[in-house]
Amino acid sequence: MSATAFNTRRVGRTDLELTELGLGGATLAGIFQDVPDQQARDTVTAALNAGIRYFDTAPQYGYGRSEHLMGDGLRYHTHGVALSTKVGRLLRPIQSEAERDYPHAWARPFPFEQVYDYTYAGVMRSYEASLQRLGLSKVDILFVHDIGVVTHGAEQNAIYWKQLAEEGGYKALTELKASGKVKAIGLGVNEWEVLMDAFKLGEWDVFLLAGRYTLLEQTSLAPFLTTCLERGASVVCGGPFNGGALMGTGKWNYAAAPAHIIQRVAELEALCKEFGTPIGAAALQFPLAHKAICNILPGPKSPAELAGIIDWWNTKVPDALWDALADRKLAAPGTPLPNGRVA
Repeated sequence: MSATAFNTRRVGRTDLELTELGLGGATLAGIFQDVPDQQARDTVTAALNAGIRYFDTAPQYGYGRSEHLMGDGLRYHTHGVALSTKVGRLLRPIQSEAERDYPHAWARPFPFEQVYDYTYAGVMRSYEASLQRLGLSKVDILFVHDIGVVTHGAEQNAIYWKQLAEEGGYKALTELKASGKVKAIGLGVNEWEVLMDAFKLGEWDVFLLAGRYTLLEQTSLAPFLTTCLERGASVVCGGPFNGGALMGTGKWNYAAAPAHIIQRVAELEALCKEFGTPIGAAALQFPLAHKAICNILPGPKSPAELAGIIDWWNTKVPDALWDALADRKLAAPGTPLPNGRVA
């Protein structure tokens, strides 16, 4: 796979820049189906060889497995590479699957269970444990992982938010950034509403938002993305295929897609077919038209899947497709499109 000269975008008001295409590490840990260890490492290597210089992982992914494998792939190739991981979950060892407290979808997780902890001590412990699993001396971005009402429910989330806001979690992040141990801080979530709460708490550099600003849905367009522009925060667009919905899997938000999502996907598929464009190409290129977006973060599980993604990335999408998207009201009003038009 030959290298692509990816453009870079600045993260918030920091000096950190990310290639516009990144590699997400959840799938490498074997979500829903197993990914052999060497295949995961080879995918990281293929991404490096292709010119990708931003990689994301988390303790939750395979309960340490993703960080372990991502570290294997990056350990001796960190120059010019930006890496993010997440805090909010500590890992405790277990002796059997019967000791698990939470259901999971990992095909072959490490023998650990997650323990939610957004306190000062929890953030610091998580950061240090991630470095050890990665086998690296630094990460560039720390995201607070999966905090929010949709994830935890209102009652439990109030407890976790208090840990972040009043029991030192946010303070720990700001200390790590002030000391130079990380270059940027933010939240990594699937729900944009909690990010509006985050703006009330303090200043953030970047958010990893999965699935909420895509070709399929633009629910975060306002007030979230507009506030990001006002506050100087960037957004990494995770889950650009909406968990497989745009790839025809029938899945959305990690579950069976409801009827209105299936209908919208069918309409988008028909549109792309009309203009002779792979829907994957349109899905990857669509979010970059918004000035708050700094990176698109898909999660291929093999070098072959990565090669397909890069082919989509390099596919020229006709301007007329974006015009038709707007004319047929398949994008939310006010959405900026790659041909310069606003829906």
